[in-house]
Amino acid sequence: MLKGLFRRVGNVLRGRATLNEESIDELEAALVQADVSVPVAMEIVEQLQEQAESGRVTDEESLLALLRDAVYERLEPWEGTLNLAADPPVTMLVLGVNGVGKTTTIAKLAYAFKTAGMDVILAAGDTFRAAAIEQLQAWANRVGCQVIAQKMGADPAAVMFDALDAARARGSDVVIADTAGRLHTKINLMEELRKMSRIVERANGRPADERLLVIDANTGQNAINQGRQFHQAVGVTGIAIAKLDSTAKGGTLLSLTQELEIPIKVVGVGERLEDLIPFSARDFADAIV
Repeated sequence: MLKGLFRRVGNVLRGRATLNEESIDELEAALVQADVSVPVAMEIVEQLQEQAESGRVTDEESLLALLRDAVYERLEPWEGTLNLAADPPVTMLVLGVNGVGKTTTIAKLAYAFKTAGMDVILAAGDTFRAAAIEQLQAWANRVGCQVIAQKMGADPAAVMFDALDAARARGSDVVIADTAGRLHTKINLMEELRKMSRIVERANGRPADERLLVIDANTGQNAINQGRQFHQAVGVTGIAIAKLDSTAKGGTLLSLTQELEIPIKVVGVGERLEDLIPFSARDFADAIV
């Protein structure tokens, strides 16, 4: 599933048992082209260079193993699991700009909870994007769960209130809320998200259990800016990486975790409802090189 990630990075090291000035430059360039930020790329290369010079490298496989370990060490502290409160309903706000795969990620989450025997309600909180409500309803029909929605342009906080009210009435286990990815101004968008957060906290007596930011794995370094903006607005508790298949470069994950210090909870690795898996730093590091 991660066949294409970091391909050039691994190719730079293949056939080498040491790092010289030329291969160091090539490796830094390959990491940056794989969407690793320049500071992180330089850190990784310096680490490999020090370890190679200390005699830990005797052949090509040793050098590749060091690269895998360098990637793993940076990601392992940021493995995370979804926050599931003991007192239902577990409430999730799914955040992200338009086009990152938010609605598909919501459907995959709902499918996973349904498969585990939980009753799930979806809240159509993106009331500003044309067809957003219809898209969520179509996915809900496939998954087999209820959608709470109002008309386009309605107050997203009111939709959130109705969804939580419905969840309490029917004893639902999980409420997953879609949210807007773009309004006329960034200030308006973030204020709508804060209003939804306040509704959840009043209804449940606690903040939303998960404020999950969906990032497109192909976004590159702009993902960091997206993360900062949403984190400042509602306090992001976890990241879902969407579209992490053979088309993605993968280095975004290294930069995201270092810059934002927010755990990666799940990754989407395909189009099927089943294609949402817990993030594993070891599996990622082993697969990319």
